[in-house]
Amino acid sequence: MANREILKLMAGFKRFRDKYYFGDEPLYSKLATGQSPSTLIIGCSDSRVDPALISSSSPGELFIVRNVANLVPPYESSGTGRHGVSAAIEFAVVHLKVQNVVVLGHRQCGGIKALMQGSADSSDSFIGPWMGIANEAREKILAQHSNEDFESQCKQCELEGIKVSIKNLNSFPFVREAIETRQLNILGIYFDLEHGALLEFDSANDKFVQLDI
Repeated sequence: MANREILKLMAGFKRFRDKYYFGDEPLYSKLATGQSPSTLIIGCSDSRVDPALISSSSPGELFIVRNVANLVPPYESSGTGRHGVSAAIEFAVVHLKVQNVVVLGHRQCGGIKALMQGSADSSDSFIGPWMGIANEAREKILAQHSNEDFESQCKQCELEGIKVSIKNLNSFPFVREAIETRQLNILGIYFDLEHGALLEFDSANDKFVQLDI
């Protein structure tokens, strides 16, 4: 017999199926013919930061990529390595033609904490090389916020990591083309889970501003 947590998931699926398959307006009768999400969200794998849940989105509205610390790697040739995040971005931008790409960072990010602690540097860790994408964010925070406490440094690095991912997004040729030809919108959003607030990156002024919702 499945354990209690798996049984809970199965019961949740039943509620999901009753709502979206057998309800008054069975959404999946439409979604079974294809998807056309308007927004790609690149979010963190953190269990507290579900993009669909915190945005109250329905199935089919969002194309979501989640990884440790919501990072976007810089563009590299597809001939080397495995590029799961890059492939998902390409599919969303080129084939689904999403209108928006949102990098969704958050407070208390474990990946950023490991980066700031230096514990992501282990040579036999998968996390270390991945978090290396945000090394420039760590170096900037250590240089500019050296007198602040560790938690404040982590928060600043969480914000700076979003900016690194936005910069890396712009290194993809198909992203730049979509920006130029059909006004693809790139956004950086920060979820302060401690206070239930959202901040948006203002690129013109190089700062994050709390959204008045």
